[in-house]
Amino acid sequence: MAANKTEKILMPKPEILIACDCAGTMDLDARQLASACGATKTHRCSHACTQDLDLVVKNLKGDAPVLITCEQEVTRFETLAAEFATETGHAAPLIFADIRDRAGWCDSGKAPEKQAALLAEAALDSPMTPLFDIPSAGTCLIVGAEEVALKAAERLAPVLAVTCILAEAPDDLLSPPVAFDLAIGRLRTARGSFGHFTVRVDGYAPLDPAGRGPAAFAPPRDGASSECDIILDLTGSTPLFPSPEKRDGYLRADPGDPLAVERAVFEAAQLVGTFEKPLYVEFDAAICAHSRAGQKGCTRCLDVCPTGAILPAGDSVEINAGICAGCGGCAAVCPSGAVSYDDPPVSFLFTRLATLASAFRKAGGSAPRLLFHDAEYGAEMIRLSARFGRGLPPDVIPLAVNNVEGIGHAEMLAALAVGFAQVSVLTTPETDMEALAPQHDLALAISGSNAIEVIAPEDPDALENALYAPFAAAATANPILPLGGRREVTRSAATALRGTDDLVIDLPQGAPYGRIDVNTDACTLCLACASLCPVGALGDNPDKPQLNFQETACLQCGICASTCPENAITLVPQLDLSASALSTRVLHEEEPFACIECGTLFGVRSTIEHIVKTLEGKHWMYQQSDNTRLVQMCDDCRIRTQYHSENSPFQMGERPRTRTTDDDLREREKE
Repeated sequence: MAANKTEKILMPKPEILIACDCAGTMDLDARQLASACGATKTHRCSHACTQDLDLVVKNLKGDAPVLITCEQEVTRFETLAAEFATETGHAAPLIFADIRDRAGWCDSGKAPEKQAALLAEAALDSPMTPLFDIPSAGTCLIVGAEEVALKAAERLAPVLAVTCILAEAPDDLLSPPVAFDLAIGRLRTARGSFGHFTVRVDGYAPLDPAGRGPAAFAPPRDGASSECDIILDLTGSTPLFPSPEKRDGYLRADPGDPLAVERAVFEAAQLVGTFEKPLYVEFDAAICAHSRAGQKGCTRCLDVCPTGAILPAGDSVEINAGICAGCGGCAAVCPSGAVSYDDPPVSFLFTRLATLASAFRKAGGSAPRLLFHDAEYGAEMIRLSARFGRGLPPDVIPLAVNNVEGIGHAEMLAALAVGFAQVSVLTTPETDMEALAPQHDLALAISGSNAIEVIAPEDPDALENALYAPFAAAATANPILPLGGRREVTRSAATALRGTDDLVIDLPQGAPYGRIDVNTDACTLCLACASLCPVGALGDNPDKPQLNFQETACLQCGICASTCPENAITLVPQLDLSASALSTRVLHEEEPFACIECGTLFGVRSTIEHIVKTLEGKHWMYQQSDNTRLVQMCDDCRIRTQYHSENSPFQMGERPRTRTTDDDLREREKE
């Protein structure tokens, strides 16, 4: 699907702070909060959403962006701003930050350092997510059994263009329906996404509206193809797509659950018009290490994509933006940065981490802990804990992301390296651990500590038990500023956490960092590996037979190993923090051979000597001849020698003498 990307814009920085203590239920230091977010004016109140609403209205009249420390009543405040803008033609920009559920309601009663950190994060220039449009004309395909599918078709026919396909002909259909199309068939395949589904149906037999008597169907045929915008699957059988809950436009309900069917019908009725969808990831095919010249390399993104949005496309892959559900797992595992998350970019996530940790320390804290969570399940768990339980510990700072599958080893390590003492990742029942678990293992191996954990509490009480459990760890004394991409941040974080820059860390198999070992006895220096390396980690020397390697560039994609005709290359996952990993080193080199005719250096001495030894006197072309001399010549001398040889196939005999007018005259005289 073509995606029309919008320009990114930045959210404004707040100038006015409205700090509401929610009816006096939490302790606030308004001056400290204003300092943390950079606000120049501060208003302290207790009922911003009701009794003190006039305070909000007053500040809407100006141009200065207003930050309100409440996210529960966002709809109320935004509606008020919209009404005010309609009446006056202007309203100040509004920014919201929740400090009540995340840092106000807790057992300790006070969490000023965390509140300051959260407001400092809210004041960041947040890039907007790029979007693209998906048009839907409301063409809907309904599949299922007669008793459920026909009723759903009748309900949706007034608002959607419905085609209903049943597995069998209905028993009591006295007359053909006029509000929707009806057919019999078996859905063989379905591809695409919301607004662009393509289906193939076997045994397709549309209802024949003509004729007298009971309704009849046309003769069935296989392979019928059609397109639709929406699919309503009421079969109760195997889903048509992987991770069906993440496929936009594909609605599925258990036909035995009337409430689920009703919900699916309602959702389908809303899917008409033009919809905006985030363009979750950016992709740069030029640095993708999927394959080269037919040699298979990295498949990490293909392995973790739950929806099938990523498919091979020659030497790289392609990502279908319409199918992509935005989990971010592909970006977390991509070793080259060819796939990068853009909702928001990972650079902004690094900025958020550094801002939270720094603001916590500036407010008087020393060893904050970080809790990654998603914006729905995890956020609700935190809200319930705050309202009915102990709330989060005062040193645990929650950080909401779209999906925790997008949290890779680089983000976990960066959190520790910017000053967090512990990092916890709160999963959901739908979290794809196939993507997250290896990243967690890799982060543990690189950090060399147990300060990173993945937790899966079933309820708020279990969440509290996990976070209030004793944990003895100190934050790094030398926090870093995480700059660059994931690979650069990982290296700088590892150096900061390990306290040394000359350590070599062994990593689990499949890690995107490492060296390659070359069996020099088997390597012939054909340099096929260097010619296909997608990132230039392997290279040659134009002046001599030499294979060079730069470890920091190596992605461990495996193309070199699969390309090597001698099976002389082995991948060794590790992270070398020494300066030598940044420079090029020689893996294998040999002396070149000197042409026996002109002395020009070419080829590899051992290889040419081995070829001569193998062929001389053994192969029929090299018996009773000096053809082996050709092997020992450079290209120019070899061609020259072959051309002038006695049996050269390139020679065409002596060139005939040019015929002139005198020749014609002499021939005439003889006549």
